[in-house]
Amino acid sequence: MGKTALVTGAAAGIGKACALRLAREGIAVGVLDLDLAGCEKVAKEIEAAGGKAIALKASIANRAEVQAAADKLRKAFGPITIVVNNAGISTFVPFEEITDEAWDKMFEINAKGTFIVTQVVLPDMKAAKWGRIVNISSSSAQSGSVEQVHYSASKGAMVSMTRSLAQALGPLGITVNNIPPGSVMGTIMSEENRHRFNLEQFVNFIPMRRTGVPEDIANACAWLCSEDSSYVTGQTIGVNGGRVVS
Repeated sequence: MGKTALVTGAAAGIGKACALRLAREGIAVGVLDLDLAGCEKVAKEIEAAGGKAIALKASIANRAEVQAAADKLRKAFGPITIVVNNAGISTFVPFEEITDEAWDKMFEINAKGTFIVTQVVLPDMKAAKWGRIVNISSSSAQSGSVEQVHYSASKGAMVSMTRSLAQALGPLGITVNNIPPGSVMGTIMSEENRHRFNLEQFVNFIPMRRTGVPEDIANACAWLCSEDSSYVTGQTIGVNGGRVVS
């Protein structure tokens, strides 16, 4: 039986690219997002290319909705042994203006949502004694970001979660890794905020002298979900053109 993956935030941008890339590897994909119409378009694109996919709608911070979506995916394609935690939110707000509500919402989606989705699919991985968890965080968690204290902190939580889960789940045959994208255009978050930067000047600070595209992240994600990365866990794989180095 082929493998089944759940990709969150998959209606557009990085999530869409990851869903398409995994489908090319013969993996059945649950395309999950709040934007069901967008998910349906992605699923149809996968099917048109000969792959298997199903559109799913859920808020990742709502356990009942995530459970229902996961059950629907299992019924369609079998146990879920790959999850790509990509869904998230981002805003630019001066630190002094961040409200309690804004802070809580950022962590509810980016940190708690990742926790809920991972916990919901984990039983399938444990039963299979094999699993791949890929968390899409942000280079802002590494470098910090002006006017994004709450966002950077929530993505930093994902990085720490990756390290701890890798240690906890490694003995069970499950790897857990983290990709912090940097300067990726073509995503909702980037397009909404590109007016804040002089793109030409910004690119000059990136060693590769270009911004990333969603497919750059998807390629790394596909590797982390494959057998080729079976001895890689607890790692932060930066895909950022060298903007952040380690």
